[in-house]
Amino acid sequence: MATPIDEPAGTGRPARLRAALAESPPLLWSFLYFFCLLSGYYVLRPVREAMVASSDVTAVFPPALVEFFARRGVALGEFVPQFIFTSVFVAMLALQPAYGWLVSRFPRRVFLPVIYGFFIATLLVFHALFDSGVAGRGLAFVLWLTVFNLFAVAVFWSFMADVYSNAEARRYYGYIGAAGTVGAFLGPVLTGLLVQRLGIANMMLVSCALLAVCMLCILRLRPYAVQREQADGRRSGEVPMGGEVWAGLKLVAREPLLRWLALMVVLGIGVGTLLYNEQILIARSAFADAEQRTAFFSRIDLAVNTLTLVVQLLVTRALLSRFGIAPALLVPAGAVVLGFSVLAASPLPVLVAIVQVVTRASEFSLAKPARETIYTRVGREWRYKAGAAIDTVIYRGGDLVFVWMHKALSTLGSNLVFGAGIVIASAMTFSAWRLLREEAKLPSERPLPADAAGAAERA
Repeated sequence: MATPIDEPAGTGRPARLRAALAESPPLLWSFLYFFCLLSGYYVLRPVREAMVASSDVTAVFPPALVEFFARRGVALGEFVPQFIFTSVFVAMLALQPAYGWLVSRFPRRVFLPVIYGFFIATLLVFHALFDSGVAGRGLAFVLWLTVFNLFAVAVFWSFMADVYSNAEARRYYGYIGAAGTVGAFLGPVLTGLLVQRLGIANMMLVSCALLAVCMLCILRLRPYAVQREQADGRRSGEVPMGGEVWAGLKLVAREPLLRWLALMVVLGIGVGTLLYNEQILIARSAFADAEQRTAFFSRIDLAVNTLTLVVQLLVTRALLSRFGIAPALLVPAGAVVLGFSVLAASPLPVLVAIVQVVTRASEFSLAKPARETIYTRVGREWRYKAGAAIDTVIYRGGDLVFVWMHKALSTLGSNLVFGAGIVIASAMTFSAWRLLREEAKLPSERPLPADAAGAAERA
């Protein structure tokens, strides 16, 4: 169990935050980085949700694809989430070796700006596509935004594990997460206020500006990562790490800690996907056009981010610094079991929305920061390759399985959907417990010894 970090008696939260900023210069840049990253994503997330929930199939899929399935007797509009999640998984599988090659062959100072520069350039392309109303733009945008969310956020946390030690992560990750939540709070507010005045296309430009600030933060944080690596005697991230392009997936298959971590993530995706698809069905029947659906999803995101911020500011730091990651993993898992039990008994739309908000907020404010502290105690391949593999290919593989499971179960009624959710949530709780057993075997600080199951780095 983690030991408490001593603090002056009677120190209030604002004073503790000021003290943290004074003792850790990179913290302010980390705040700004995560704030702009999540704000840029959440400006666009309601657009994605509106596309997935769209009743206009030609806005989502290219006409040739619609005609292809129509000739075979398949109404593509009835399988929008299933087709999209299948396409996302294929895209992730195709991109995983490209990402592995990039992080293996190039130093951190190259591959981090390249990743964000690519996303900015493609956003400008989507601005043109939405501005001209190109048919099928919805599918391309949903695929792009999903890839952006997973890769950009995974890379952020891997980079933070280069900058901060384990003790610092337990002290600061709650604050960093809160800065991101404020950005996530701002994103849907901007979209809700501006999308009906400016149109969807111009929201792409807003996101571009925010991602440009992220690139500035990377440049300012890099010297602190180098300093941390020198202090720990680890191999520098300013040189290519080498290794195989598929090393991430191989590490997950080989290492028990990573396997349980991946299983917990997949099962968490399962409960989230069941809720997400119920929410899509509600939005499709309740709102007639994309702008109204976009505004609806922005309100859901606003509620999620409000609750997340409250927990991060009042709870996350205390749990991680005083008790370690166990409560931050087990409490959200128990809340999900309880929420699905309520929905199985009474699957009312308003309850679906409430459980969705609680489930996502507990993931963002507690479970995600807790899992990310583990990566401060392992080597770079585990952080940049295995961590990215879990957050991309394995994550979307879980999406693929559960989106089709929902399609089958939904034909039998919402009660059965949420009954299955109880089983999945219970299995997630068990996997969290097994992950904690494996995590306890790690040393209290990074890095691992050179012979520790592939997690170490050679000097």
